[in-house]
Amino acid sequence: MAKDVLCEVRNCHYWAEGNRCSAESIYVVSHAGNMASDSTETDCKTFVPAHEA
Repeated sequence: MAKDVLCEVRNCHYWAEGNRCSAESIYVVSHAGNMASDSTETDCKTFVPAHEA
């Protein structure tokens, strides 16, 4: 498993300096079932807007 998860979404509650994700676990889903052809067909469900945390 990756030790460092990089993320550029600065308005996420889990965003940390150096574009690091500070969440304990990451949940990524496909837009259509359980298969994706490329990264544009996926979303990070771990995202929480910083102003809502």
